[in-house]
Amino acid sequence: MKMRQSLADWEREFARESSLDRRRRESLRRTSEQRALKRHTERRHKRGSVRFAVLVLTLILTAAIVTVVMFRTLYLLLG
Repeated sequence: MKMRQSLADWEREFARESSLDRRRRESLRRTSEQRALKRHTERRHKRGSVRFAVLVLTLILTAAIVTVVMFRTLYLLLG
């Protein structure tokens, strides 16, 4: 009789540990997914910032080139 009680206790403890392990794995999975999403969002934001900086520099460079070419052309036409 004592053997059956200890076996039942062992089975209950095993079921409880299994349940805790499942919850722990699910929690780790959720945490991992959240970290991956956060990294993806940060990378996208960083790429967007770099693209914006390249766009601004391109616009400034284009304006400078157009200005220089315009004044040289005026100089050649009027000079």
